[in-house]
Amino acid sequence: MDATNDGVKPRKGRAGKGANRQRRGDSAALLEAPYGALDLGTNNCRLLIARPSDYGLDVVDAFSRIVRLGEGLGISGQLNEAAMRRTIEALRVCSNKLKWHKVGPRRLIATEACRLAINGAEFISRVTEETGLVLEIIDRETEARLAASGAEPLIDHLAESAVIFDIGGGSTEVMWMQREGAGFVLQAWTSLAAGVVTLSERLNGGRDVSDDTFAAMRDHVKTLLQPFVAEVSAKVGASPVPSHLLGTSGTVTTIAGVHMGLRHYDRSKVDGSWLDSEGAGAVTAQLLAMTYEERTQNGCIGRERADLVLAGCAILEEIRIAFPAQRIRVADRGLREGILMQMMMKDGLMGRRQ
Repeated sequence: MDATNDGVKPRKGRAGKGANRQRRGDSAALLEAPYGALDLGTNNCRLLIARPSDYGLDVVDAFSRIVRLGEGLGISGQLNEAAMRRTIEALRVCSNKLKWHKVGPRRLIATEACRLAINGAEFISRVTEETGLVLEIIDRETEARLAASGAEPLIDHLAESAVIFDIGGGSTEVMWMQREGAGFVLQAWTSLAAGVVTLSERLNGGRDVSDDTFAAMRDHVKTLLQPFVAEVSAKVGASPVPSHLLGTSGTVTTIAGVHMGLRHYDRSKVDGSWLDSEGAGAVTAQLLAMTYEERTQNGCIGRERADLVLAGCAILEEIRIAFPAQRIRVADRGLREGILMQMMMKDGLMGRRQ
């Protein structure tokens, strides 16, 4: 559903005299008014504002801030006050950007932290009261499908299959994509109750991670992943080896940046790049050998991710072993792009313009 808060009125469904002329006017307006997509996760708050273009999306503005909304959620079962205040501050920035750019169609979603928290619905109401934004808590299947839609354009056009994975703060979505004609379909998916925040907190934080702690992280993820591996094996009738993996998350983009030796993270170099599976394993070993302070000094990690990156590496290692493809494609895109593409396709813009 497209929220139409902040005084922006819907452009579709108006009745009355001159309806045909109105519809033609609406189509023109849709080409002018940008679309908005907001993804509020357990760790990050992300906004993307874009218009349809000949190549997919023409980005107007973007915003991303680590808010750690799900901090302590695994222990208390609820969102804490400090985390909610940080998040609302970030959402005020998003609200102002939506107003400034006169965004029309938009979809504003919240995921795992708000799904799980006892006070998740209460927080969503508070967001509306304090920022004017109307957020929608989506289920795990919707999250998986949106992530797949956003990342699908990066699947190798020669591939017969691919595993898309999205390592979030509170959960990890894993999707088996199978070629069907000229495109790909989501054949199987799962949502693991493990993300970089929840996995770190489960094992006493991610600042000082010993080999034993890292092994415990991996064992936990392996147990969660095994039923999905069995499901995919039953469907494909063989060992599940996709043509390649496709990772859309802060973990895989961070690993790619470290592997490239970038002094500072550069999306233009990372998004769409390829990483061989062994290279990803080598970066994991490199990060595991670092101290917490050494990780904070890496320009692709920084202090905000230094205590979470190894939990992400543990999840990636198990996905890499469960689906032993030789290559990993790196996507600095995901849910927001999936939201925008679905809205534009619904309005008849994306398919025609691409």
